[in-house]
This record gives sequence, structure tokens and C-alpha cells, in this order.
Amino acid sequence: MKRETELVIFDCDGVLVDSEPISIAVLRDVIASAGCDIDEATAYRLFLGRSMTTIGETLVLRYGLRFTEEHLEETRRLMSARFRAELKAIHGIRETLLALPHRRCVASSSRPERIRLSLEVAGILDLLEPAIYSATMVKRGKPAPDLFLHAASQMAADPAACIVIEDSPAGIEAAKAAGMRVFAFAGGSHAGPGRLREAFETLGPDLVFDDMRSLPALLAEASLP
Repeated sequence: MKRETELVIFDCDGVLVDSEPISIAVLRDVIASAGCDIDEATAYRLFLGRSMTTIGETLVLRYGLRFTEEHLEETRRLMSARFRAELKAIHGIRETLLALPHRRCVASSSRPERIRLSLEVAGILDLLEPAIYSATMVKRGKPAPDLFLHAASQMAADPAACIVIEDSPAGIEAAKAAGMRVFAFAGGSHAGPGRLREAFETLGPDLVFDDMRSLPALLAEASLP
């Protein structure tokens, strides 16, 4: 028996807004100022889709670099400034959200204030608020399933009837661990530098797509057992 999708859960960075090149560039600059040079490809592999808490833990474990509160504040300040000046919505996302009949929410590794800033600058906050969930609301960030399960619980949706729209390996792993279907989006400007399609091949999302305007049709075709 086919089952209707109860909830579509959107990641934010790289799915709703084309923010990842900005975020990675800022992170690399702040990390370099702290005394550690990380190339772009490595930064995408280690940091894409992960919370600042997880990134800080990775820097300690792999490089012995303690990312201080001052570093965090500088990262947030620079990202906010560049988002306000440069951030764009993913092409076609507003028309896509308007066309979707499904309930939807946002579940992102970013802090709530950064999520809302991103969505406001991109001109889509009105289509998603107040259903916005952050990794700061759960104990473990992606790739743990906690955030997606929290979002489903808050939205009163069965995890098995949720579809997650993600662009990062960590997010895809989290969705699968939560028992949800996951559509991998490869249409952001970071798809090439982040080598997303190569990563998707090993992770086995339910499908891969690169044009957000195709999402309504893809969701209409999707069925859950």
C-alpha cells in the first residue's frame, strides 16, 4: 500500500540558499588566522553540513586547533556580513515552495538566527516560518539523526512518512539514520568544488536531482511503503 508523504524537511544551506561557498571561504579564512591552513576540497569534505560544535571538535581532533569563542564570534560576524551582501536563494526555490502541497519545515545545522537571516535575505522566510529547527535544539548534530527526528516530532509526523531534501553527506546519513527517505540536491554552486555527486554515489540517497523546480513533480511521484 502506498503512503502519502506527511512532511518534507528541507536543509537550509545549499538547499534553500546558495550559501556554502561563502561559509567555506569564511571558515577557511578564520581557521587560517588561527594558524591552520586547510584547502578548499578538505574543508568541504570535513565541514559541509555540520554544526560549528562538530567543526570545532574536528579541528581539535585532526589538527590540534582549539576554535575559541572569539573565533566563533568572528566567523558568525563575517558570515552575517557576507550573507547580507552576497547571499542568493537557490534558483527556483520560491516558486517550488509555493507549488508544494505538502507540509514542510527547515532542519539545519546552523543556529536559529543564522537560518532566519539566510531565509530573510533570500526572500523565502515567509514561506517557512515558524517551522524552523536548528542543531542547537538537540544533543547531537548531523550525521546523527537527532535533528530530523526532533523536527518530525515537533511537526507531529511519522519519520517513515518524511522526505528530507539534503545536499551534504552528513545530512544524508542523518536522514537515513532517522528512517526517512532522502532526496540529494546537487544544484548549488558548491556541487562541483564539494564533489557532491561522487559523495552521493557512495551514500545511496533515494534520488539525486539538480533543478529545484523539478521537486514538486518528484515528490508527487514518490511513494512510501
